[in-house]
Amino acid sequence: MSDSDDDDVPALSAHTLAALQEFYNETRTGPDQDGAAPDPFAVGAVEEDWRMSQFWYSDETAALLAEEVVREAGEGGRIACLSAPSVYQKLKQGVVEGSGAVSAVVLEYDRRFAAYGDDFIFYDYNEPLSLPASVAPQSFDIVLADPPYLSQECLSKVAKTIKYLSKGKVLLCTGATMENVAKELLDVEMCSFLPKHNRNLSNEFRCFVNYPSRLPSG
Repeated sequence: MSDSDDDDVPALSAHTLAALQEFYNETRTGPDQDGAAPDPFAVGAVEEDWRMSQFWYSDETAALLAEEVVREAGEGGRIACLSAPSVYQKLKQGVVEGSGAVSAVVLEYDRRFAAYGDDFIFYDYNEPLSLPASVAPQSFDIVLADPPYLSQECLSKVAKTIKYLSKGKVLLCTGATMENVAKELLDVEMCSFLPKHNRNLSNEFRCFVNYPSRLPSG
């Protein structure tokens, strides 16, 4: 390249470079320059990615489901959010009454959720019992699960995880077409609550429980 070619290459001003660096520092997911990790519980810290079969609940539904699991877990209880990250985030935002008195983890295939630190458990439904040794069997007061796919094969594998995790209570959110399979696998019954999503899904979704739920009707 000749000197004249070099002269034609555009250069960014010092001000622009500084602005770009500031933007980078604010948006990157790693630790900041002081070594402190970004706040993992900030609203929208991780967003829905439908390409990974993530279809998140509406804000109202996420809040109602979070309130339900807090009630059922009880003070000092433990909650497992299995492929239900929007409910987990609602719990951690501190807007649900009583959420400070419980602990929650999120089990997800999407490693972006590693931003939540020790609360994140990598989960692949194809290996339903491949969980860290730190996750003891029957160590959660309630498991809220939303299998990523509407298939008997997927629900059958997720059910193995639910049975491993739960002390007894199960709140399953899945398609209405899975009612019979859900009953057979987990002995859950459809309740009248109608969960809604941010995106309009073609399949009717319902909630299934194995305890007397206080979710609202309709």
